[in-house]
This record gives sequence, structure tokens and C-alpha cells, in this order.
Amino acid sequence: MRKSLQVSFTAVFAALHTVLYFVSFGLWRNWGIYLEACEGIILGPKIGFLAALLGSSIARMIKPDAFWMFGIVAEPFSVLMTGFLANSKWKPVLAAYAIMLSAYFLHPYGRALPVWTIIDILLSLLLIYPAARFSRNLFKKDVKLMSIAVVIISFVCVAADSLVRVFLLVPCGLYGLFYGSFGALYVDFVGAAASSYFEDFLVVIVSLFVVAPILMVLQKARLFEKNGEKK
Repeated sequence: MRKSLQVSFTAVFAALHTVLYFVSFGLWRNWGIYLEACEGIILGPKIGFLAALLGSSIARMIKPDAFWMFGIVAEPFSVLMTGFLANSKWKPVLAAYAIMLSAYFLHPYGRALPVWTIIDILLSLLLIYPAARFSRNLFKKDVKLMSIAVVIISFVCVAADSLVRVFLLVPCGLYGLFYGSFGALYVDFVGAAASSYFEDFLVVIVSLFVVAPILMVLQKARLFEKNGEKK
């Protein structure tokens, strides 16, 4: 992607990320999660990370909340992981997962909380390598293969967002800021997990019907070349 387009796309996606924060309502995370896969795939790891960081930071500076640190860290990190996968780089993603999941299960609370609450994260761990392999189809003309790649990468993207939030909450000890006991943490954690699974589904659907068509348009406009040379 040309430098001028990189600057323009960074500004546009940062602005969209900010706006989605303000129009959010409903479940656990803000609507910025619906943009993360698009940012990572189109902008790549570096520029995508910057756009998400700017968007999430600006939004919370304008309207801070008690959980601001989760979004500012999780959203750019998720875009970074997506950017790696979109460029067929699975090793950095696997390493990040290994570190955070190991820290989670080594923590007493991580072992005490139900495993089913992070099933989506564990499933996405298994999909890291397939996602990187399928990414070569992102900018090809085969719509079916491109759609499969978008779905897999989007799922890993939103699960990575969850993983970072869980990592900050439990192994990093931020639960101490919000919960007076393990029981209180348990109740909210289980409730958030149920919402998270629904959000995972919504992110995949949005990516399939929004991100995939955007990629097709960009391909026709010749803004990207084949995988490995884009961005």
C-alpha cells in the first residue's frame, strides 16, 4: 500500500474505532471489536496496531470508564495478531497465546474458574496455524476460499481480544481493582463468558458480510497485491 494511502487509512480506521466506542451498547465489549479484523487484514500488523491504539485511546480520553485499560491494550493487540495472521505469520501469535494462557492456568484463580468460560480462546489457539495458512486466499479471486480465510482470522482476532482481557484481569491482578472476593469475580467472569460467545458469533458474521466484500472491492481497485507483498 502506498504511503499516502497508509496515512489516510490509518486516520479513517482510527476515527471509525473512536466512533464505534461511542455508539456501543449491549454486551461485554464495545463495538470496536467489529472493526478489529478489518484493521488487521487491510492495514497489517504495524499500521493496524497504530490505528487501533489511536482510536481506542482517543475514545477513552474523551469518555473514560472504569475499565479503560482493558480496551486500550486488548483492541490494538488483537489487531496486531490479526495483521500477523493476514501476512501468514503464525509464530508470534502462537508465542503470545502460549505466554498468556500459561500465566492464566498457573494462577490459582485461572485454575479455579470454569474451563468452559475460555473455550473460544482455546479453540482459537488451535486455529492459529490454519488461519495463517488460509490467509494467502484473502486477496485472491476465489470468493469461497477468501470468505473462509476471513471467518477463521476474524474468530482468532476476537478471541485474542478476549485473551488479553482475561490475562490483564487474572494473571496481571487487575481483578483486585474491581472485585472484593473470588466469588464476585466468578459471577462476573461467567456472565461475561456467555456474552463473549455471542459477540464471537456476531464478529464472524459481520466480518463475513462486511469485511469480505470490502476486500473484494480493494482487490478490484488494485490497492493490494498478492499475499506477502501487500501493505
